[in-house]
Amino acid sequence: MYPMPQDGVTHEHTGVVGNRGSDLLINQVKGNLATKDDKILPYVNLVQRLCGRFKSINFRHTLRAQNEVVDALATITSMIQHLESTQIDSLEITLIEKQAHCAHVEAEPDGQPWYADIKAYLEKGEYPPESSENQNKAIKRLANGFFLNKEVQYKRTPYLGLLRCVDAEKATKFLKEVHAGA
Repeated sequence: MYPMPQDGVTHEHTGVVGNRGSDLLINQVKGNLATKDDKILPYVNLVQRLCGRFKSINFRHTLRAQNEVVDALATITSMIQHLESTQIDSLEITLIEKQAHCAHVEAEPDGQPWYADIKAYLEKGEYPPESSENQNKAIKRLANGFFLNKEVQYKRTPYLGLLRCVDAEKATKFLKEVHAGA
């Protein structure tokens, strides 16, 4: 955002696109809906004043599922207890370009792929011989989220996609190819 002018001179900028995670907030800023929450009223007024500084402004709604940073901040905010203080400590956020799960792949100690127990259950309905009753229940529950097509096992995603299950060796190979640009 641009800082508010301190000299009383209006500064006009050509255009901006605002990405927001709330249709309600977008409609309040546009003036289509009244702002009932006193805590958000100063924010809406500030955004409305800033909108006046642009020739054109478009708001685009970003679904929560596609806005991980906002979701993480909302989670953190809900965990912090704000007593009667109006001062809230700032939170520094650093974005890392490389995802943590891409940095390291470990081979299983028994030499089997991580999904071997689930695959055995899907193929034959069998549990590992050394597993406990609780482990058997966990395997059965986890197996509901997987799909076996001949020898290839897939994990179902919430959006009806399928992710192919691979062992540590193939995962390392795929990660090197992806990050090398191959």
